[in-house]
Amino acid sequence: MAGSRRSQPKCSAERWRALGPRTALAAAIACFACGAQAPAQAPTQEPTQEPTQGGLRPYTVVEDAIPASLTGAAGNAERGRAIVVNRQVGLCLLCHSGPFPEEKFQGTLAPDLKGAGSRSSEGQLRLRIVDASRLKADTIMPSYYRVDGLTRVAPLFQGKPVLTAEQIEDVVAYLATMRN
Repeated sequence: MAGSRRSQPKCSAERWRALGPRTALAAAIACFACGAQAPAQAPTQEPTQEPTQGGLRPYTVVEDAIPASLTGAAGNAERGRAIVVNRQVGLCLLCHSGPFPEEKFQGTLAPDLKGAGSRSSEGQLRLRIVDASRLKADTIMPSYYRVDGLTRVAPLFQGKPVLTAEQIEDVVAYLATMRN
């Protein structure tokens, strides 16, 4: 067709490299979240000890929660808020919205974070951040603290969780403060 241009490939290797590692991770999560999840495991009645892989700290899942802190200490809510609104670390606002007036563009694909602390316990929030696919196999929520069973992970990010245990505890501490 006269005057039409061929569009640039959306996922070329050159474009990924040009994004930089943190932005490339964000884009990879957004593009591959659905396909990168392993099948969900049904909630258990008995605690399940998770193996330590990729330097991850072990944790125990009880029903629909990880009741104990991943670090053994409470997180810092102020740092947690910074992670939630940071589009290159937590990426939460890619899908979620919330009471963040300074953030103009917020997602509509996932529940509003306002009132998250009223709807869920700290343990429930923790499991949803660590590995939401344990609760719902077809979730678009990425597993922020899992390195096994994932597919289509860029070599640079293989074996590395999106967030550290400390960062997850900070986000949990912040979300727990968000009550109606």
